[in-house]
Amino acid sequence: MNEIRMVNQKDLPYLKQVLDSIELFPSEMLDDMISDYFNNPETEDIWFTALENNRPISIGYCAPEKLTEGTYNLYAIGVSGAIQGKGMGRKMMHFIENHLKEKGGRILIVDTSGTADFKATRKFYEDLNYTKEAVIRDFWAEGDDKVVFWKRLN
Repeated sequence: MNEIRMVNQKDLPYLKQVLDSIELFPSEMLDDMISDYFNNPETEDIWFTALENNRPISIGYCAPEKLTEGTYNLYAIGVSGAIQGKGMGRKMMHFIENHLKEKGGRILIVDTSGTADFKATRKFYEDLNYTKEAVIRDFWAEGDDKVVFWKRLN
């Protein structure tokens, strides 16, 4: 059984390896993206990871949507390339959904791409009972739509 927990500073090198294995976003961006989480005691950012043999094998990043009550956005989630397809992404989603429920979260929003390369990702969210709520044409780039998924947590 894998433990899923909040990220700590010692996890950074492993999280960068996870990012390099899946190309979710460039690992060089992680230090800047996660700095508020480590340095601001008032942060509402949520960074979480799953461990295998006490080593991070996944990454997740979620934060509340500004100017809303109980609405959160899952900005990033990924599992190490060598471990994908074994249910860890599903476990990570259950973890963050339960964590947000405990914090009084009402809604979780997830954005992804509308390209063929992300067909499996869109099916993943549909299989977890997320509703395809919106499509914003050409959002990421010309011909690359933003697909917004929505789920009520409470």
